[in-house]
Amino acid sequence: MSDDAKLADVANHPNRSRRNPSSDRNPSPAQIVAARQHAELTQAQAAAKIGGSVRAWEKWEAGERRMHPGLFELFLIKTGQPKPGR
Repeated sequence: MSDDAKLADVANHPNRSRRNPSSDRNPSPAQIVAARQHAELTQAQAAAKIGGSVRAWEKWEAGERRMHPGLFELFLIKTGQPKPGR
């Protein structure tokens, strides 16, 4: 496989697409904060719910990193919250 083909494969990954930014799939920092506050949890407690670190949770809420949609869905399920848009 050529280097160009390898790069094209990476660009087609849902979290790396150049044409369709993943912002419509990844939860926004505001959604993450709102879900945690709705569950009445600290960042440490929220991180523990999904097996993550407090630092990762802080970065997701600050917008420094994008939270994977699957982790957000897991958090919503574990805290008994509906998925956004439902």
